[in-house]
Amino acid sequence: MDRFDLIIKGGTVVTSADSVRCDIGIKDGVVTALAGALNGGESIDAAGKLVMPGGIDSHCHIDQVSSGGLETADDFASGSRSAAAGGTTTIIPFAAQHKGQSLREVVADYHRRAAGKAIIDYAFHLIISDPTDAVLGQEFPALIKDGYSSAKIYLTYDALKLDDRQVLDVLATARREGAMVMVHAENHDVIQWLTENLLLQGKSAPRYHATAHAAAAEREATHRAITLAEVVGVPVLIVHVSGREAIEQIAWAQRKGLQVYGETCPQYLFLTADDMDREGLEGAKYMCSPPPRDAANQEHVWRGLENGVLQVFSSDHAPYRFSGGDGKTAAGANAPFSKIANGVPGLEIRLPLLFSEGVRTGRLSLQKFVDLTATRAARLYGLYPRKGTIAVGSDADIAIWDPERQVTISQNMLHDNMDYTPYEGRAVTGWPAVTLSRGEVVWNGTEITATPGRGLFLPCDLPEPARPNRSGILET
Repeated sequence: MDRFDLIIKGGTVVTSADSVRCDIGIKDGVVTALAGALNGGESIDAAGKLVMPGGIDSHCHIDQVSSGGLETADDFASGSRSAAAGGTTTIIPFAAQHKGQSLREVVADYHRRAAGKAIIDYAFHLIISDPTDAVLGQEFPALIKDGYSSAKIYLTYDALKLDDRQVLDVLATARREGAMVMVHAENHDVIQWLTENLLLQGKSAPRYHATAHAAAAEREATHRAITLAEVVGVPVLIVHVSGREAIEQIAWAQRKGLQVYGETCPQYLFLTADDMDREGLEGAKYMCSPPPRDAANQEHVWRGLENGVLQVFSSDHAPYRFSGGDGKTAAGANAPFSKIANGVPGLEIRLPLLFSEGVRTGRLSLQKFVDLTATRAARLYGLYPRKGTIAVGSDADIAIWDPERQVTISQNMLHDNMDYTPYEGRAVTGWPAVTLSRGEVVWNGTEITATPGRGLFLPCDLPEPARPNRSGILET
């Protein structure tokens, strides 16, 4: 009997800590050996390639109904297929509670949605929009113990937003139970006031979405989320950070010694507000919240990734098609920006974009790339070291990269269920040649080779970064 089921031979193995030329031995879906020369099993020749942990996309919306009632285009079949083709081997979408719903019933519903469809492994974040006594006293603590150890809360959107008192209650529960809280930080009243006044002035085109979702609204809400977390004495993660003003708040908190983490996304490095200024509703293809800012803010986001103020690079894949009843044009050809679905796709091209413009340009080391796209997410959400690294005992979730492959991004080459990509025509260098999930090839560089339903649900441990290192005000 062969010692290994599979050997990856001759590649440069990269983790968040180092890189080394060696072979990887895989048995029963797990890495069992790292050595200079291995034999005793089938092999993949990775000579001249980079062998990295499969990506973890820790912020993506799959088979989810929006607060406005629209269904995302991707289910767990198309979403996981798209992820695998882009070198991602774990996704963490959201079990999204709407007002009046039981959190436990929401989780059960998302398991039904995922069953028999995913080709890669997945976990769930919770979205808490209705923090009742039953939710915070019973359901949330019980679900944390069952492996749902992260939750997202919103400071905006009528159907989702929590007031400050509710935020404090969620944060206090998370602190007591050891969960990580993610915050969508935008000031709801500022956005609503700006929106109403813009529409009164007849300014309804997609480009005015950027005006309504002003950087000041993100800055204020980021600072408020940090302050509320400081009051409770709990770590917090600010998601989809768009530019300088929010980054400055996170950096200020980190200098103060607060446990504040930051995430950003491709749209804030590769799109700008000018993309929304297009004829008709074409600009709607680039609308998300917070919106892309200007080119100067792109540089601030790059620096946030380079200097460690921002630790996670996720897609915030929110796949609303352009056309159709659940698309961005659902409210009509003359819909105001306030009636257009927010969100852009990016699951498959997240890693190639960052590799091409980050690693290839010298902005990011290979080790930093791995940390931003896999390792740090695994740590923040209780999946490390099973996921997010290449080490003996870890799952053999591996992406073998061809660092020289040149690709021009086009929707017709992608594997999601969208009818457009905001990155159409962008050229990148570097693309996954092979993606393995638990030692099985799920993407061979030209086609998906996995069977729907092979993906496993991943209960998450309590994340070490969610453990408080300081007291809240009540305990001082």
